[in-house]
Amino acid sequence: MPALLPTLLLDLDGTLVDPAPGIIESVRQALSSLGHEPPPFEDLHWVIGPPLRESFPLLMGDASRAEEAVAAYRAVYSVKGIYEATPYPGMREALAAFKENGARLFVCTSKPRPFALRVLEHFGFSPFFDAVYGAELDGRFDDKAELLAHLLRQEKIAPETACMIGDRKFDIGAAKASGVRSVGVLWGYGGEAELREAGANALCAAPGDLGRVVAGLFA
Repeated sequence: MPALLPTLLLDLDGTLVDPAPGIIESVRQALSSLGHEPPPFEDLHWVIGPPLRESFPLLMGDASRAEEAVAAYRAVYSVKGIYEATPYPGMREALAAFKENGARLFVCTSKPRPFALRVLEHFGFSPFFDAVYGAELDGRFDDKAELLAHLLRQEKIAPETACMIGDRKFDIGAAKASGVRSVGVLWGYGGEAELREAGANALCAAPGDLGRVVAGLFA
């Protein structure tokens, strides 16, 4: 790792934890409660990443009930689904190594911040992070680019000293919009083609490689 590490901004779902069981089943139950036949579980991995206010209209073919769908989702997710996730192997060790070398770490997630805080605490990730930035329950900062820009302003972080780490095009696009370097991780839900097309500065195949990949970007 370089002597002076950049500030790292990390996505949550698909980057720190695999949240598929909790998120997808909560989406399916929300659709059912509104009278829609939910797609099969295996067809819904794409909902991990983008704001649900954008995903539900696509699933229902109707934007007028988006808020109702989000509320139905949260009623299920906040009780059970929130903990139906699995930390990616090696991620805790990667974060510990960054912290031991003096890096500042922030979570930058489209998940509502209250939920993100609960997930991080439940899985023991909270001590690694200086602060957690997420969407607000009312929809503010659903847009990842707005959220990342807000984080940089609030923490007085120079874009050239920061690196966004995430698994979807939304993470990479947000980083580009603020002039921040980005690492696309291949263990999440975007995939190599999506991350390359979005313009990731580097790709990482496993959490254990993150230190080397980030160091390469700032060499």
